[in-house]
Formats: sequence, C-alpha cells, structure tokens
Amino acid sequence: MHKAAEGARAESSAAGPHPPEPHPRRTVAGAVRAGLALLRRKVSAGEPGSLPVICVLAVVWITFQSLNENFLSPRNLSNLSVDIVGTGMIAVGIVFVLLLGELDLSVGSISGLAAAAFAVLNVNNGVPEWLALVIGVLTGTVAGVVQGYSIARTRVPAFVVTLAGLLTWNGLMLAVLGDSGTVNLDEDGLVADLTNYYFTQDAVAYSLAAVATAAVFLAADRDRRRRRAVGMPHRPLRAVAVRTGGTAVIAFGTAYLLNRFQGLPLALLIFLVLVAGLDVLLRRTHYGRQVYAVGGSIEAARRASLDVTRVQTAVFAVSGTMAAIGGLFLASRITSVSQTSGSGVLLINAIAAAVIGGTSLFGGRGTTWSAVLGMLVIQSIASGMAITDTPPAVQFVITGGVLFAAVVIDALSRRSQEAHGRA
Repeated sequence: MHKAAEGARAESSAAGPHPPEPHPRRTVAGAVRAGLALLRRKVSAGEPGSLPVICVLAVVWITFQSLNENFLSPRNLSNLSVDIVGTGMIAVGIVFVLLLGELDLSVGSISGLAAAAFAVLNVNNGVPEWLALVIGVLTGTVAGVVQGYSIARTRVPAFVVTLAGLLTWNGLMLAVLGDSGTVNLDEDGLVADLTNYYFTQDAVAYSLAAVATAAVFLAADRDRRRRRAVGMPHRPLRAVAVRTGGTAVIAFGTAYLLNRFQGLPLALLIFLVLVAGLDVLLRRTHYGRQVYAVGGSIEAARRASLDVTRVQTAVFAVSGTMAAIGGLFLASRITSVSQTSGSGVLLINAIAAAVIGGTSLFGGRGTTWSAVLGMLVIQSIASGMAITDTPPAVQFVITGGVLFAAVVIDALSRRSQEAHGRA
C-alpha cells in the first residue's frame, strides 16, 4: 500500500506540476462573462446605459433590411451618416441642458437665426465666408448666454424663458432675411462643402478608425491603472481588450462601408470630433463634474459653493452654439436658408434624439454619445420609411412610440435607482 502511494507520487512528479486553473476573469471568455454579469447588475440597479437604444437600433435595421435589401447598402448608410449631423449637433447641445434637468425650446429658432445671419452677411453683403460663418456661430452663443444668464439670475423656469426665446429668435430670423425670404448659398463655397465633401482616399477612413480604436484603449487602460493604483474596483486588462476589439469591429466596419461608396464624409468627421471633444469636456474636466453635480441637485450644488449661475449660463451657451453649428449644417445640406429654417419637427427630433439615446429627463445622467445613438434611431426610421415608400404619418407614430418607450425606461430606471439608494 505504501509502495503504491509512493509510485503514484513518483508518476505525478514525472508528469510535472499541474498547471493552475485559469482565473475566469483572465481569459477572454471570462472577461465577457464578467462584463455580462456587470451589465445585469447595472440594469437591475436602474442603470441600463446604452443597451436599450442599441437593441432598438438593431431591431430597426434588421426590420428595414428585411423589407428592402438596399437599406444597409453603402450608399444609404453614407447618406444616413450625413443626414444625422445637422440635427445631431443640436441634440448634443440639448444633452447639456437635459443634464441640468432643464429643457431648451429655442434651439430650432437659434439654428435658423444663425444660418440666416451667415447667408445674409456672405451672400447679400459680401462678407468673407469664414468670417460670416464665425459670426453665425457666435450668434448662437450669444443667444444661449442671454437665456442661460436670465434663467440662472431670475430662476424663472427654463421652459418659459426658452419658449420666449423661440419666438424672439424666430422673429429676428424673419427680420434678417427680409422680404426675399430665401437666400441661396454658393454651391462651391465653404459651408456647402460641409455636407458635400468626401475624403475619397481609403486611408483616411481607416486611419480615423485606427485612431478611434487606440483612443478607446488608451482611455480605458488609463482609467484601469488609476483605479488599481488607489485600490478601487477596476476592469481587468482582457476586459479592456474585449471592449477595444468591439470598438475596432464597429470602426473598421464603418470605414469599409463608407469607402465602398464615396469615402469618409467631412460632415461625419467634424461631428464625431465635436462629440468626442465634448464628451471629454463632460466626463474628464472640473466643469463637466460641476454640470453633473448641478443636475443631480441644484440646492446641494449651491450649498457646496458651486457657482450655479456660471454653470447654467455656460450650459445654455453650449446649447446655443451647437444649435448654430447644426443650423449651418442643415443649410449646407440644401444650400439655402429660408423662412422655414429651424421650424417643423427639428426641435422635436433634437429633443427626442437626446432622450431616446439615454439622457435622463430628470438630470444628472447622459453623455454626448447619447445624442448620436438617438439620432441614428430617428434617422434610420426616416430613411427606412423613405426607401419602403411608407407614409410619413407612420414614421411619426413609430418615432413617437420609441420616444414614449425611452421616457418610460428613464422613469423606471429612476425609480429603481431610488430603491437602491443611488438617486
């Protein structure tokens, strides 16, 4: 018996030590499982993030692709990437306002006023295009500052102040345009190129995809190292790699599809750069933390000695500026400015995009990327309806249903956060 045991030990020694079982979080599969478990915990705690809107977008794309095989064609996706920019810019500004728990109803009128100011200065008065463009953008900034300061100092609800702004800025736009009512832009000019210029070299789109992938990895890895250094919970390196891999698939897949048509649109490039820059401003700077703090509780922010007036004024200045930029892109798309600029469903679509994308109506939760996702959903529905010859009435019904579902999810998430003591 003793000899048999010794023989077994000798055989085990000859075979070498048993390799340690891999830790489930040290493998790619383990990282994916851990990520899914974390996602489930966040959803149950009322923090679904971008999951609902991604699921809605997937359903929309699958449905319209099954109805018309041209929906996901390179041509349609390229047009879609340009169509989301104008209203998407305005929606990004709305995100800042919603983070405070407020609403800006004047962004449509501001976008029309900025475009009218540019057109009249450049076309009718011969002001250089670049200077007229700067003045147009600053017009939106000034309008936003006036509204934000008025709201902060008088404490009149933003709904009322911006409703008055909607009427005022629209009246100024009509006055600026004058009796003609319509100004046609130079089709070969700078503003027209904003939505009509494409980088036809394949390397441009692929280079942007590589830069985006590297930026996601570096940002996630830097956050991981900082958390680990102070003993806070952090993602393992393999989880960061999986997240980066997902980004790479999306980025390079998009680049491939765009290159199969006309290349990378200049409008999309500008849009993504602005969204990424404003995302860094919100999540990585002292100003951004102040915005979230004021949105979480304005009274608590005042008691913490935050300059609430400055924060609110700055937020509405950002909203006005982005509305002006969006108005110029919308004018570029049709190379004209008229008395209907900034009207119609523009305001509704901009607000809906921010809310559908996951920005909370209660303030304190949301990112600039929320506007991108929400705008993709809205414009995908519009594009799908167009290529399937569906009546516009159905588009409004579907978009309204998606918006209602987003608001319900937001309310339920808020209630769940309160139950978990996180609201």
